[in-house]
Amino acid sequence: MSRSANQSRRDFMALSGSLLAGSFLIHPVAQALDLVGPKEGKMKLALVGTGIRGTTMFGRDVLRSYGELVEFVGLSDINPGRLAYARKFIGANCPVFTDFDQMLKEAKPDVLIVTTMDSTHHEFIIKGLNAGIHVISEKPMTTDEFKCQDILDAERKSGKKLIVTFNYRYSPHRQKLYELLRAGEIGDLTSVDFHWYLDVYHGADYFRRWHRKKEFGGTLLVHKSTHHFDLLNWWINSDPEEVFAYGSLEFYGKKGPFRHTTCRGCPHASNCDFYWDITKNEHLVNLYPENEQYDGYHRDGCVFREDVDIYDKMAVQIKYKNQVQVSYSLTTYSPYEGYRIAFNGTKGRLEAWIKERQPWEEVDADEIHLTKNFGESQIITIPHGGGGHGGGDTRLKDKLFKDPSMADPWRQSAGSRDGAMSILVGIAARNSIESGKPVKIADLTDIELKETGRGG
Repeated sequence: MSRSANQSRRDFMALSGSLLAGSFLIHPVAQALDLVGPKEGKMKLALVGTGIRGTTMFGRDVLRSYGELVEFVGLSDINPGRLAYARKFIGANCPVFTDFDQMLKEAKPDVLIVTTMDSTHHEFIIKGLNAGIHVISEKPMTTDEFKCQDILDAERKSGKKLIVTFNYRYSPHRQKLYELLRAGEIGDLTSVDFHWYLDVYHGADYFRRWHRKKEFGGTLLVHKSTHHFDLLNWWINSDPEEVFAYGSLEFYGKKGPFRHTTCRGCPHASNCDFYWDITKNEHLVNLYPENEQYDGYHRDGCVFREDVDIYDKMAVQIKYKNQVQVSYSLTTYSPYEGYRIAFNGTKGRLEAWIKERQPWEEVDADEIHLTKNFGESQIITIPHGGGGHGGGDTRLKDKLFKDPSMADPWRQSAGSRDGAMSILVGIAARNSIESGKPVKIADLTDIELKETGRGG
Protein backbone atom coordinates (compact mmCIF):
# COMPACT_ATOMS: atom_id res chain seq x y z
CA MET A 1 0.00 0.00 0.00
CA SER A 2 1.27 3.50 -0.80
CA ARG A 3 2.18 6.04 1.86
CA SER A 4 -0.81 8.21 0.89
CA ALA A 5 -3.16 5.23 1.09
CA ASN A 6 -1.77 4.34 4.52
CA GLN A 7 -2.31 7.90 5.69
CA SER A 8 -5.84 7.93 4.26
CA ARG A 9 -6.65 4.72 6.09
CA ARG A 10 -5.29 6.11 9.38
CA ASP A 11 -7.33 9.26 8.86
CA PHE A 12 -10.40 7.20 8.15
CA MET A 13 -9.94 5.02 11.23
CA ALA A 14 -9.56 8.09 13.39
CA LEU A 15 -12.69 9.59 11.90
CA SER A 16 -14.75 6.40 12.13
CA GLY A 17 -13.95 6.09 15.82
CA SER A 18 -15.76 9.36 16.49
CA LEU A 19 -18.87 8.43 14.48
CA LEU A 20 -21.84 6.34 15.44
CA ALA A 21 -21.64 2.74 14.28
CA GLY A 22 -23.03 2.35 10.76
CA SER A 23 -23.09 6.08 10.02
CA PHE A 24 -20.03 5.89 7.75
CA LEU A 25 -19.71 2.92 5.39
CA ILE A 26 -16.86 1.52 3.34
CA HIS A 27 -17.96 0.35 -0.09
CA PRO A 28 -17.12 -3.34 -0.80
CA VAL A 29 -15.19 -2.33 -3.93
CA ALA A 30 -13.15 0.05 -1.78
CA GLN A 31 -12.33 -2.76 0.62
CA ALA A 32 -11.32 -5.11 -2.19
CA LEU A 33 -9.14 -2.46 -3.84
CA ASP A 34 -7.74 -1.23 -0.51
CA LEU A 35 -9.41 2.16 -0.74
CA VAL A 36 -11.16 4.23 1.85
CA GLY A 37 -14.88 4.66 1.27
CA PRO A 38 -15.74 8.17 0.04
CA LYS A 39 -18.65 10.31 1.15
CA GLU A 40 -21.89 8.36 1.61
CA GLY A 41 -19.99 5.15 0.99
CA LYS A 42 -20.14 5.41 -2.81
CA MET A 43 -17.26 4.51 -5.08
CA LYS A 44 -16.27 7.42 -7.35
CA LEU A 45 -16.09 6.37 -10.99
CA ALA A 46 -14.78 8.23 -14.04
CA LEU A 47 -15.31 7.00 -17.58
CA VAL A 48 -13.35 7.86 -20.72
CA GLY A 49 -14.87 6.94 -24.08
CA THR A 50 -18.60 7.55 -24.52
CA GLY A 51 -19.38 5.28 -27.45
CA ILE A 52 -21.93 2.49 -27.42
CA ARG A 53 -20.07 0.31 -24.89
CA GLY A 54 -19.23 3.16 -22.55
CA THR A 55 -22.72 4.64 -22.49
CA THR A 56 -24.62 1.37 -22.10
CA MET A 57 -22.83 -1.48 -20.31
CA PHE A 58 -20.41 0.66 -18.31
CA GLY A 59 -22.54 3.78 -18.09
CA ARG A 60 -26.32 3.66 -17.88
CA ASP A 61 -26.48 -0.02 -16.88
CA VAL A 62 -23.96 0.40 -14.06
CA LEU A 63 -25.77 3.39 -12.65
CA ARG A 64 -29.15 1.66 -12.87
CA SER A 65 -27.99 -1.54 -11.21
CA TYR A 66 -25.43 -0.25 -8.71
CA GLY A 67 -26.43 3.36 -8.15
CA GLU A 68 -26.59 2.86 -4.40
CA LEU A 69 -22.94 1.76 -4.45
CA VAL A 70 -21.26 3.90 -7.12
CA GLU A 71 -21.42 7.40 -8.57
CA PHE A 72 -19.91 8.96 -11.68
CA VAL A 73 -17.74 11.98 -10.95
CA GLY A 74 -16.59 12.59 -14.52
CA LEU A 75 -17.10 11.61 -18.16
CA SER A 76 -14.53 12.29 -20.86
CA ASP A 77 -14.48 12.14 -24.67
CA ILE A 78 -12.83 14.13 -27.44
CA ASN A 79 -16.26 14.66 -29.05
CA PRO A 80 -18.14 17.36 -27.08
CA GLY A 81 -21.49 16.63 -28.72
CA ARG A 82 -21.41 12.93 -27.97
CA LEU A 83 -20.17 13.69 -24.48
CA ALA A 84 -23.15 15.93 -23.73
CA TYR A 85 -25.59 13.32 -25.02
CA ALA A 86 -23.83 10.54 -23.11
CA ARG A 87 -24.20 12.37 -19.80
CA LYS A 88 -27.94 12.65 -20.35
CA PHE A 89 -28.34 9.08 -21.58
CA ILE A 90 -26.36 7.59 -18.69
CA GLY A 91 -28.22 9.74 -16.18
CA ALA A 92 -25.00 10.90 -14.56
CA ASN A 93 -25.03 14.08 -12.52
CA CYS A 94 -21.37 14.91 -13.04
CA PRO A 95 -19.08 17.23 -15.02
CA VAL A 96 -17.94 16.31 -18.53
CA PHE A 97 -14.45 16.85 -19.93
CA THR A 98 -12.95 16.93 -23.40
CA ASP A 99 -9.57 17.18 -21.62
CA PHE A 100 -8.87 13.83 -19.95
CA ASP A 101 -6.01 15.14 -17.81
CA GLN A 102 -8.29 17.84 -16.47
CA MET A 103 -10.86 15.20 -15.50
CA LEU A 104 -8.33 13.21 -13.50
CA LYS A 105 -7.16 16.35 -11.75
CA GLU A 106 -10.57 17.80 -10.92
CA ALA A 107 -12.87 14.77 -10.55
CA LYS A 108 -10.45 12.72 -8.42
CA PRO A 109 -12.03 9.32 -9.13
CA ASP A 110 -11.28 6.15 -7.20
CA VAL A 111 -11.64 3.98 -10.31
CA LEU A 112 -11.23 4.84 -14.00
CA ILE A 113 -13.19 2.94 -16.66
CA VAL A 114 -11.58 2.92 -20.14
CA THR A 115 -13.89 2.29 -23.13
CA THR A 116 -12.16 4.27 -25.87
CA MET A 117 -10.91 3.10 -29.26
CA ASP A 118 -8.59 0.11 -28.74
CA SER A 119 -5.44 1.82 -29.96
CA THR A 120 -5.78 4.50 -27.26
CA HIS A 121 -6.48 2.21 -24.29
CA HIS A 122 -2.84 2.25 -23.22
CA GLU A 123 -2.75 6.05 -23.01
CA PHE A 124 -5.61 6.29 -20.54
CA ILE A 125 -4.74 3.14 -18.59
CA ILE A 126 -1.20 4.39 -18.00
CA LYS A 127 -2.31 7.90 -17.06
CA GLY A 128 -4.84 6.48 -14.63
CA LEU A 129 -2.32 4.16 -12.99
CA ASN A 130 0.28 6.94 -12.80
CA ALA A 131 -2.30 9.13 -11.07
CA GLY A 132 -2.75 6.48 -8.38
CA ILE A 133 -6.11 5.23 -9.66
CA HIS A 134 -7.31 1.67 -10.14
CA VAL A 135 -8.38 1.03 -13.75
CA ILE A 136 -11.06 -1.13 -15.38
CA SER A 137 -10.42 -1.53 -19.11
CA GLU A 138 -12.66 -2.90 -21.82
CA LYS A 139 -11.00 -5.61 -23.88
CA PRO A 140 -8.60 -5.72 -25.65
CA MET A 141 -6.13 -4.24 -23.18
CA THR A 142 -4.21 -2.69 -26.08
CA THR A 143 -3.21 -3.43 -29.69
CA ASP A 144 0.53 -4.20 -29.88
CA GLU A 145 3.33 -5.68 -27.80
CA PHE A 146 5.04 -2.33 -27.13
CA LYS A 147 1.96 -0.69 -25.64
CA CYS A 148 1.35 -3.88 -23.69
CA GLN A 149 4.80 -3.70 -22.11
CA ASP A 150 4.26 -0.03 -21.24
CA ILE A 151 1.03 -0.92 -19.43
CA LEU A 152 2.68 -3.74 -17.49
CA ASP A 153 5.52 -1.42 -16.46
CA ALA A 154 3.09 1.28 -15.34
CA GLU A 155 1.03 -1.11 -13.24
CA ARG A 156 4.11 -2.49 -11.51
CA LYS A 157 5.40 0.97 -10.77
CA SER A 158 2.09 2.38 -9.56
CA GLY A 159 1.07 -0.44 -7.25
CA LYS A 160 -2.51 -0.04 -8.49
CA LYS A 161 -4.66 -2.66 -10.15
CA LEU A 162 -5.78 -3.06 -13.75
CA ILE A 163 -8.86 -5.22 -14.39
CA VAL A 164 -9.71 -6.35 -17.94
CA THR A 165 -13.38 -7.12 -18.58
CA PHE A 166 -13.61 -10.63 -20.02
CA ASN A 167 -17.35 -11.19 -19.74
CA TYR A 168 -17.22 -14.43 -21.76
CA ARG A 169 -15.62 -16.23 -18.80
CA TYR A 170 -18.76 -15.61 -16.76
CA SER A 171 -21.35 -17.23 -19.04
CA PRO A 172 -22.69 -20.50 -17.52
CA HIS A 173 -21.84 -22.91 -20.35
CA ARG A 174 -18.25 -21.65 -20.63
CA GLN A 175 -17.88 -22.00 -16.88
CA LYS A 176 -19.19 -25.56 -17.12
CA LEU A 177 -16.55 -26.41 -19.71
CA TYR A 178 -13.92 -25.07 -17.31
CA GLU A 179 -15.33 -27.20 -14.49
CA LEU A 180 -15.37 -30.38 -16.59
CA LEU A 181 -11.79 -29.83 -17.72
CA ARG A 182 -10.56 -29.14 -14.20
CA ALA A 183 -12.37 -32.25 -12.97
CA GLY A 184 -10.37 -34.35 -15.44
CA GLU A 185 -13.45 -35.70 -17.20
CA ILE A 186 -11.48 -36.25 -20.43
CA GLY A 187 -8.16 -36.98 -18.75
CA ASP A 188 -5.15 -34.93 -19.81
CA LEU A 189 -6.08 -32.31 -22.39
CA THR A 190 -4.04 -32.73 -25.58
CA SER A 191 -5.61 -30.52 -28.27
CA VAL A 192 -8.45 -28.11 -28.99
CA ASP A 193 -10.40 -27.30 -32.18
CA PHE A 194 -12.04 -23.86 -31.90
CA HIS A 195 -13.86 -22.21 -34.80
CA TRP A 196 -15.77 -18.95 -34.46
CA TYR A 197 -18.31 -17.67 -36.99
CA LEU A 198 -19.44 -14.05 -37.24
CA ASP A 199 -22.52 -13.66 -39.38
CA VAL A 200 -23.12 -11.24 -42.25
CA TYR A 201 -24.76 -8.78 -39.83
CA HIS A 202 -22.47 -8.74 -36.80
CA GLY A 203 -19.35 -9.58 -38.77
CA ALA A 204 -20.01 -6.91 -41.37
CA ASP A 205 -20.44 -4.29 -38.65
CA TYR A 206 -16.74 -4.44 -37.79
CA PHE A 207 -15.97 -3.36 -41.35
CA ARG A 208 -18.27 -0.31 -41.07
CA ARG A 209 -16.61 1.07 -37.96
CA TRP A 210 -13.13 2.17 -36.95
CA HIS A 211 -12.27 -1.50 -36.39
CA ARG A 212 -11.76 -1.85 -40.17
CA LYS A 213 -8.34 -0.20 -39.78
CA LYS A 214 -5.41 -2.15 -38.37
CA GLU A 215 -4.00 0.99 -36.73
CA PHE A 216 -7.16 1.43 -34.62
CA GLY A 217 -8.12 -2.11 -33.60
CA GLY A 218 -5.05 -4.20 -34.31
CA THR A 219 -7.16 -6.43 -36.63
CA LEU A 220 -9.95 -8.69 -35.39
CA LEU A 221 -7.27 -11.12 -34.17
CA VAL A 222 -6.76 -8.60 -31.38
CA HIS A 223 -10.08 -6.80 -31.06
CA LYS A 224 -12.48 -9.75 -31.35
CA SER A 225 -10.31 -12.82 -30.87
CA THR A 226 -8.94 -11.53 -27.57
CA HIS A 227 -12.18 -12.94 -26.10
CA HIS A 228 -11.53 -16.32 -27.65
CA PHE A 229 -7.82 -16.48 -26.84
CA ASP A 230 -8.57 -15.55 -23.24
CA LEU A 231 -11.07 -18.41 -23.04
CA LEU A 232 -8.46 -20.79 -24.45
CA ASN A 233 -5.82 -19.63 -21.97
CA TRP A 234 -8.32 -20.02 -19.14
CA TRP A 235 -9.68 -23.40 -20.22
CA ILE A 236 -6.28 -24.88 -21.05
CA ASN A 237 -4.78 -23.55 -17.81
CA SER A 238 -1.40 -22.77 -19.35
CA ASP A 239 0.40 -19.99 -21.21
CA PRO A 240 0.61 -19.93 -25.01
CA GLU A 241 4.16 -20.44 -26.27
CA GLU A 242 4.25 -20.23 -30.06
CA VAL A 243 1.85 -19.04 -32.78
CA PHE A 244 1.67 -19.46 -36.55
CA ALA A 245 -1.16 -17.96 -38.61
CA TYR A 246 -2.66 -17.21 -42.00
CA GLY A 247 -5.04 -14.38 -42.79
CA SER A 248 -6.38 -12.42 -45.72
CA LEU A 249 -9.00 -9.93 -46.87
CA GLU A 250 -11.14 -11.56 -49.54
CA PHE A 251 -14.75 -10.52 -48.97
CA TYR A 252 -15.01 -6.94 -47.66
CA GLY A 253 -13.10 -3.78 -48.57
CA LYS A 254 -11.62 -3.67 -52.05
CA LYS A 255 -13.20 -7.02 -52.85
CA GLY A 256 -16.68 -5.47 -52.95
CA PRO A 257 -18.54 -4.92 -56.25
CA PHE A 258 -19.16 -1.21 -55.53
CA ARG A 259 -18.68 1.26 -52.70
CA HIS A 260 -19.63 4.58 -51.15
CA THR A 261 -18.54 6.52 -48.09
CA THR A 262 -21.56 5.72 -45.90
CA CYS A 263 -24.81 3.78 -46.17
CA ARG A 264 -26.64 7.10 -45.84
CA GLY A 265 -26.91 8.57 -49.30
CA CYS A 266 -25.41 5.52 -51.01
CA PRO A 267 -26.47 5.23 -54.69
CA HIS A 268 -26.13 1.44 -54.44
CA ALA A 269 -28.46 1.04 -51.45
CA SER A 270 -31.23 -0.70 -53.39
CA ASN A 271 -29.01 -3.54 -54.59
CA CYS A 272 -26.54 -3.88 -51.70
CA ASP A 273 -27.11 -6.76 -49.28
CA PHE A 274 -25.08 -4.90 -46.67
CA TYR A 275 -27.06 -1.67 -46.71
CA TRP A 276 -27.76 -0.64 -43.11
CA ASP A 277 -30.04 2.20 -42.05
CA ILE A 278 -28.58 3.73 -38.90
CA THR A 279 -31.45 6.21 -38.70
CA LYS A 280 -33.70 3.44 -37.38
CA ASN A 281 -31.75 3.39 -34.11
CA GLU A 282 -32.34 6.60 -32.14
CA HIS A 283 -29.54 5.94 -29.65
CA LEU A 284 -26.95 5.39 -32.38
CA VAL A 285 -28.13 8.49 -34.25
CA ASN A 286 -27.73 10.60 -31.12
CA LEU A 287 -24.27 9.20 -30.47
CA TYR A 288 -22.85 9.34 -33.98
CA PRO A 289 -24.56 11.09 -36.95
CA GLU A 290 -25.68 13.99 -34.74
CA ASN A 291 -22.05 14.57 -33.73
CA GLU A 292 -20.09 13.83 -36.90
CA GLN A 293 -19.20 17.49 -37.29
CA TYR A 294 -16.87 17.28 -34.28
CA ASP A 295 -14.65 14.37 -35.33
CA GLY A 296 -15.71 13.24 -38.81
CA TYR A 297 -16.45 9.70 -37.66
CA HIS A 298 -19.10 7.81 -39.68
CA ARG A 299 -20.61 4.91 -37.76
CA ASP A 300 -22.36 3.59 -40.89
CA GLY A 301 -19.31 3.43 -43.15
CA CYS A 302 -19.39 1.29 -46.29
CA VAL A 303 -18.12 -2.26 -45.70
CA PHE A 304 -16.46 -2.10 -49.13
CA ARG A 305 -14.41 1.04 -48.51
CA GLU A 306 -10.94 0.75 -49.99
CA ASP A 307 -9.26 1.76 -46.72
CA VAL A 308 -10.24 -1.55 -45.06
CA ASP A 309 -6.93 -3.25 -44.22
CA ILE A 310 -7.83 -5.97 -41.70
CA TYR A 311 -8.35 -9.66 -42.43
CA ASP A 312 -11.81 -11.13 -42.85
CA LYS A 313 -10.70 -14.77 -42.60
CA MET A 314 -8.08 -16.04 -40.18
CA ALA A 315 -6.57 -19.40 -39.20
CA VAL A 316 -4.23 -19.76 -36.22
CA GLN A 317 -2.15 -22.59 -34.78
CA ILE A 318 -1.14 -22.22 -31.12
CA LYS A 319 1.22 -24.35 -29.05
CA TYR A 320 0.97 -24.05 -25.27
CA LYS A 321 3.66 -24.49 -22.63
CA ASN A 322 1.94 -27.67 -21.43
CA GLN A 323 2.10 -29.06 -25.01
CA VAL A 324 -1.62 -28.61 -25.76
CA GLN A 325 -2.13 -27.73 -29.44
CA VAL A 326 -4.93 -25.48 -30.72
CA SER A 327 -6.44 -24.99 -34.17
CA TYR A 328 -8.45 -21.74 -34.25
CA SER A 329 -10.26 -19.91 -37.01
CA LEU A 330 -12.40 -16.78 -37.35
CA THR A 331 -14.73 -16.18 -40.28
CA THR A 332 -16.57 -12.85 -40.61
CA TYR A 333 -19.20 -13.51 -43.30
CA SER A 334 -21.02 -16.63 -42.15
CA PRO A 335 -24.79 -17.12 -42.58
CA TYR A 336 -25.06 -17.74 -38.83
CA GLU A 337 -23.35 -16.63 -35.62
CA GLY A 338 -21.71 -18.93 -33.11
CA TYR A 339 -18.85 -21.34 -32.60
CA ARG A 340 -17.83 -24.97 -32.55
CA ILE A 341 -15.34 -26.22 -30.00
CA ALA A 342 -13.89 -29.60 -29.17
CA PHE A 343 -11.45 -30.56 -26.41
CA ASN A 344 -9.54 -33.78 -27.03
CA GLY A 345 -8.11 -35.63 -24.06
CA THR A 346 -6.48 -38.92 -23.15
CA LYS A 347 -9.76 -40.28 -21.78
CA GLY A 348 -12.36 -38.68 -24.04
CA ARG A 349 -13.71 -35.59 -25.77
CA LEU A 350 -15.78 -32.53 -24.86
CA GLU A 351 -17.56 -30.68 -27.64
CA ALA A 352 -20.18 -27.99 -28.15
CA TRP A 353 -21.89 -26.26 -31.06
CA ILE A 354 -23.09 -22.90 -29.72
CA LYS A 355 -25.26 -20.80 -32.02
CA GLU A 356 -26.45 -17.33 -31.14
CA ARG A 357 -30.22 -17.31 -30.71
CA GLN A 358 -32.37 -15.41 -33.16
CA PRO A 359 -35.39 -13.45 -31.83
CA TRP A 360 -37.80 -16.05 -33.21
CA GLU A 361 -35.96 -19.04 -31.73
CA GLU A 362 -37.12 -20.50 -28.42
CA VAL A 363 -33.82 -21.89 -27.20
CA ASP A 364 -33.13 -21.45 -23.50
CA ALA A 365 -30.16 -23.75 -23.01
CA ASP A 366 -26.85 -24.87 -24.52
CA GLU A 367 -25.60 -28.43 -24.79
CA ILE A 368 -22.18 -29.88 -24.08
CA HIS A 369 -21.38 -33.39 -25.33
CA LEU A 370 -19.06 -35.46 -23.16
CA THR A 371 -17.83 -38.70 -24.72
CA LYS A 372 -15.53 -41.07 -22.86
CA ASN A 373 -13.13 -43.36 -24.68
CA PHE A 374 -14.67 -46.86 -24.79
CA GLY A 375 -17.83 -45.42 -23.24
CA GLU A 376 -21.10 -43.73 -24.07
CA SER A 377 -21.82 -40.09 -24.81
CA GLN A 378 -23.49 -37.82 -22.29
CA ILE A 379 -25.35 -34.60 -23.10
CA ILE A 380 -25.03 -31.90 -20.44
CA THR A 381 -27.65 -29.14 -20.66
CA ILE A 382 -26.72 -25.66 -19.43
CA PRO A 383 -29.52 -23.04 -19.09
CA HIS A 384 -28.82 -19.62 -20.53
CA GLY A 385 -28.01 -16.91 -18.04
CA GLY A 386 -29.97 -13.66 -18.13
CA GLY A 387 -28.53 -10.53 -19.70
CA GLY A 388 -25.92 -10.00 -22.40
CA HIS A 389 -23.28 -12.53 -23.48
CA GLY A 390 -25.22 -15.49 -22.06
CA GLY A 391 -25.41 -13.98 -18.60
CA GLY A 392 -21.75 -13.02 -18.54
CA ASP A 393 -22.30 -9.25 -18.47
CA THR A 394 -24.38 -9.26 -15.29
CA ARG A 395 -22.11 -11.65 -13.42
CA LEU A 396 -19.04 -9.64 -14.44
CA LYS A 397 -20.54 -6.35 -13.26
CA ASP A 398 -21.65 -7.89 -9.96
CA LYS A 399 -18.03 -8.86 -9.40
CA LEU A 400 -16.76 -5.41 -10.35
CA PHE A 401 -19.26 -3.13 -8.65
CA LYS A 402 -21.24 -5.14 -6.11
CA ASP A 403 -18.75 -7.39 -4.34
CA PRO A 404 -15.26 -7.80 -5.82
CA SER A 405 -14.24 -9.87 -2.80
CA MET A 406 -16.79 -12.58 -3.57
CA ALA A 407 -15.45 -16.10 -4.01
CA ASP A 408 -13.90 -16.80 -7.41
CA PRO A 409 -13.56 -20.61 -7.53
CA TRP A 410 -13.39 -20.74 -11.32
CA ARG A 411 -10.82 -17.94 -11.64
CA GLN A 412 -13.11 -15.77 -13.79
CA SER A 413 -11.77 -12.41 -12.63
CA ALA A 414 -9.06 -11.21 -15.01
CA GLY A 415 -6.14 -8.89 -14.37
CA SER A 416 -3.43 -7.35 -16.50
CA ARG A 417 -1.56 -10.62 -17.03
CA ASP A 418 -4.69 -12.28 -18.40
CA GLY A 419 -5.32 -9.23 -20.57
CA ALA A 420 -1.76 -9.36 -21.85
CA MET A 421 -1.70 -13.09 -22.59
CA SER A 422 -4.93 -12.89 -24.59
CA ILE A 423 -3.81 -10.04 -26.84
CA LEU A 424 -0.31 -11.47 -27.24
CA VAL A 425 -1.76 -14.48 -29.04
CA GLY A 426 -3.57 -12.15 -31.44
CA ILE A 427 -0.54 -9.90 -31.84
CA ALA A 428 1.68 -12.94 -32.48
CA ALA A 429 -0.82 -14.20 -35.06
CA ARG A 430 -0.85 -10.83 -36.83
CA ASN A 431 2.94 -10.68 -36.77
CA SER A 432 3.10 -14.22 -38.12
CA ILE A 433 0.77 -13.39 -41.02
CA GLU A 434 2.89 -10.38 -41.90
CA SER A 435 6.22 -12.20 -41.60
CA GLY A 436 5.22 -15.68 -42.76
CA LYS A 437 7.03 -17.13 -39.75
CA PRO A 438 6.03 -18.59 -36.36
CA VAL A 439 6.21 -16.14 -33.46
CA LYS A 440 7.27 -16.96 -29.90
CA ILE A 441 5.18 -15.28 -27.20
CA ALA A 442 8.23 -14.89 -24.96
CA ASP A 443 9.83 -12.58 -27.54
CA LEU A 444 7.03 -10.00 -27.28
CA THR A 445 7.15 -8.83 -23.63
CA ASP A 446 9.03 -9.60 -20.43
CA ILE A 447 6.25 -11.84 -19.05
CA GLU A 448 7.68 -15.15 -17.82
CA LEU A 449 5.60 -17.95 -19.33
CA LYS A 450 4.17 -20.64 -17.07
CA GLU A 451 3.23 -24.28 -17.56
CA THR A 452 0.50 -25.20 -15.11
CA GLY A 453 -0.87 -28.60 -16.13
CA ARG A 454 -2.69 -30.64 -18.72
CA GLY A 455 -6.04 -31.38 -17.14
CA GLY A 456 -7.58 -31.41 -13.68
